Amino acid sequence: MTTSRPARPAPALKPLRGVRVLSLALNLPGPAALMRLKAMGASCLKAEPPGPKGAPAGTSGDPMGQYNPPAYAEMHDGIKVLGIDLKTERGQATLHKQLARTDVLLTSFRPSALVKLQLGWKALHQQYPALSVVAIVGAPGARAEEPGHDLTYLADAGLVTGLELPPTLFADMGGALMASEAVLQAVLAQQRSGKGSFREVALSDAAAWLALPRTWGLTQPKGAVGGAHAGYRVYPCKDGRVAVAALEPHFAAALSTAAGLSLSDPRALFQPATHAAIAAFLMGKTRRQLDALALAKDIPLHTLA
Repeated sequence: MTTSRPARPAPALKPLRGVRVLSLALNLPGPAALMRLKAMGASCLKAEPPGPKGAPAGTSGDPMGQYNPPAYAEMHDGIKVLGIDLKTERGQATLHKQLARTDVLLTSFRPSALVKLQLGWKALHQQYPALSVVAIVGAPGARAEEPGHDLTYLADAGLVTGLELPPTLFADMGGALMASEAVLQAVLAQQRSGKGSFREVALSDAAAWLALPRTWGLTQPKGAVGGAHAGYRVYPCKDGRVAVAALEPHFAAALSTAAGLSLSDPRALFQPATHAAIAAFLMGKTRRQLDALALAKDIPLHTLA
């Protein structure tokens, strides 16, 4: 009798294997993008400025390494970091030695700062024709010199709706995804033409992209996933909260039936009476009971403390 061996998991796809990326980008979007590029197989090198004056030896020159060491450590795990002072001749020489063997340069400086460092696109392209540059900026085009941060870009995109801060850094992390996507685009173009290209990634564009569902009305108060649909809301329960996402008709029907409702018209899920009935039903259940209900009736929900 022969026994079959368990199938081996498919090897992780590494589309950027052999691609050399050098990053000068600091804080969050650049390092987060570099983390993703490394996961896709790229050979990643990070260049950082010297640490603050008076700081202990080995202190990172990246602000993230100073105000959140755990985040910095996770994003730079397995990535070689070089300390380079780009304002010195020695630093410039070290940088250009690396650029000569780099496929994609990732930056997060204002355009004027790059020009001062002799790292503007025209100068780089002339010296390294095969080098591609992905520049992370705050806003696109002429607005790239404007100061800003994740919060201001989210506010401009309509994603700051009250006095509370957003629960995560959406523009920064969305920008990191767009930057890693831009590197993939640059590598594909490079392979076809043999020449490098310049790509700009604006964090304000990332915020605007993430805001599209709100722009379309989906997450507005009258939208189906903005609170108007009784099957897609966060409700209180007996010992916590429950995030219910019973949006599709069969999920909504399962939730309604469990709550003792018989709804023949899907529009009834937008009626105040339906909201009240489902709210009362959920308020009478514990988190454990709701978890069991979700499993038994195939209802998408997640309980919270």
